[in-house]
Amino acid sequence: MPRALFLALTLAFCLALPAHRAQAQQTGPLQAVLQTHAAEVARPSRTSVATLIDALVASNLPQVPDFLTRWSDREVVQDSASGLFYYDGEPPVDIDTGAPTQLDGATLSAIRPNGGVRRVISTALVQFQLSAPDIAARTAALDAIARAPEEDQLEPLRASIATEPDPALKARKEQLAGMLAARYGDTTEERVAALQALSGALSVEIRAVLNQVLTTTSGVAETLPQDANIARQLRVGKDITSAEAYARLVESGLAAAPQTREQIKAALTENISDGTVGGVPVGALNTEADRLRAYQALATAGTVPPLVTEASMADAVSAHVFFDAYTEQDVAITDAAREALDEVENRVFLNQMFDLTLDALSLASIYFLAAIGLAITFGVMGVINMAHGEFIMMGAYTGYVVQQIIPDYTISLIVALPLAFAVTFAAGVAMERLVIRWLYHRPLETLLATFGISIALQQLAKNIFGTQARPLTSPSWLDGAWVLNDVVSIANIRIAIFVLALIFLGLILFVLNKTRIGLEVRAVTQNPGMAASMGINPDKINMLTFGIGSGIAGIAGVAIGLYAKVTSEMGADYIVQSFMTVVVGGVGNVWGTLAGATLIGGLQKGIEYFNPSNTLAAQTYMILFIILFIQFRPKGIVALKGRAAGD
Repeated sequence: MPRALFLALTLAFCLALPAHRAQAQQTGPLQAVLQTHAAEVARPSRTSVATLIDALVASNLPQVPDFLTRWSDREVVQDSASGLFYYDGEPPVDIDTGAPTQLDGATLSAIRPNGGVRRVISTALVQFQLSAPDIAARTAALDAIARAPEEDQLEPLRASIATEPDPALKARKEQLAGMLAARYGDTTEERVAALQALSGALSVEIRAVLNQVLTTTSGVAETLPQDANIARQLRVGKDITSAEAYARLVESGLAAAPQTREQIKAALTENISDGTVGGVPVGALNTEADRLRAYQALATAGTVPPLVTEASMADAVSAHVFFDAYTEQDVAITDAAREALDEVENRVFLNQMFDLTLDALSLASIYFLAAIGLAITFGVMGVINMAHGEFIMMGAYTGYVVQQIIPDYTISLIVALPLAFAVTFAAGVAMERLVIRWLYHRPLETLLATFGISIALQQLAKNIFGTQARPLTSPSWLDGAWVLNDVVSIANIRIAIFVLALIFLGLILFVLNKTRIGLEVRAVTQNPGMAASMGINPDKINMLTFGIGSGIAGIAGVAIGLYAKVTSEMGADYIVQSFMTVVVGGVGNVWGTLAGATLIGGLQKGIEYFNPSNTLAAQTYMILFIILFIQFRPKGIVALKGRAAGD
């Protein structure tokens, strides 16, 4: 019998050995880790699951994040026969390889971790995502934390900082860790230190964190509670109205709500007895005073609630104090948060002013480019050229045509700038020779003639290019913006226009002050008669000056067209600002034009800052200011001497 038993056991062992080997062959690296902690996987609890999480983290297996996600989503099952774990499905899926299996679903049991375990799993997932090899996954994890910050994200975030290879992402992790520490730090000292560190930042997320720490709730009591962190005490009549104060009393259950007319009427109707209510005949209840008298009698008898009068409401309000209390009970933390928020808001304001200054300078450079040609022609010749905007339009269309021929945007821009000058210079000379020269000293006729020419040029542009806006694309190196911080930024194309304006300022000053043609232009500007007696031909100077002014407008058109729409009407958008710039700055003077452009650009941006939703109002207020300005200084900021001053 013992021999037979031994043979039977040996046979059973031999038969079982292949099955065990097959099971071992099915066990991948992740399955092996799970089998080591099978009890924690199958019956997880918040106190015991940390051991399994640590083992999974230490394994560094790429399948771990997917397993944690599916485990948290209750998509993991266990085979009762082998004890192995699989992903739920039809058929079940191998955890390591993702391959379908041939298991019978009857032997599988679902694993359902509770809410506490799932929160632990979620924390572990954050740690995996923050340390993922793909930078996009790490960035997505930080975005998720920024959208919904939680206390259990702090430690995984801190743990991932040391191994973060990307400097920008590392800085963002440090900032997010500081934000979480400010809200969820373990000690008061840690939170205060984190809040103080946040005072040097400018981002919206930082301000949101500080405001969350300083969240308040409304309170009312007979005296200020000593155990509350009071943000401020509200003064009735200044910080809060009497009606709002009494409403808070009613909401807090400290006072009765005032009765409405309908409630009083219903109470009187319910208490009619023998034709009277509270001793008042029903027939006498035809006035408000009688109804209140009857209700007061019922209230005195205890039949109805007491009547809430204006006097009783005022007494109730005066007997209580109203306040806002911080939800954060630690005074040191709220004081640090308030100090940090004040510092951040001051820094934000200063940076907003700097950003506004950059925008104003950018706009001023555009107005300067658009107006400098008009300032030269108007100052030297006294010609009101209403077609100046159309020369800007011609320059922009010249740039567009060049880009159709030369697809390289950098080369096409280099070609377009001098070509636009040449085209508009020739157009300006032709206009001066054919029209303007016959209308000198006749300002009304000149205005009407140039206005007619502007309409004709607009229609000609429509006939050639159509009514659709045409693209004038800037080179790729002008894409994007210069970002100084979260508040201050300026587009690269605007920086380029500002630099172009500085170049033209220097070039025009050089031509006017260091060349013979500049000397002759200044001579004709100040005293044309004396200039003619010295051998200068004023007629030729007028022609060249008008051509140069028109050529500069063409270059301005190329610059403006790089960020604005190129249409036949685009010149009309700048002609008014150009004339305002010339008039405010002082006609015929480069420095005056620069001063006028700076004043108008700064004024427009300043008005838009206080009223950002209404740009039309900004234009209106700006025009009103200029009207008032020229009343006190009709010759502009920098007035000329000679003919321009006399005119």
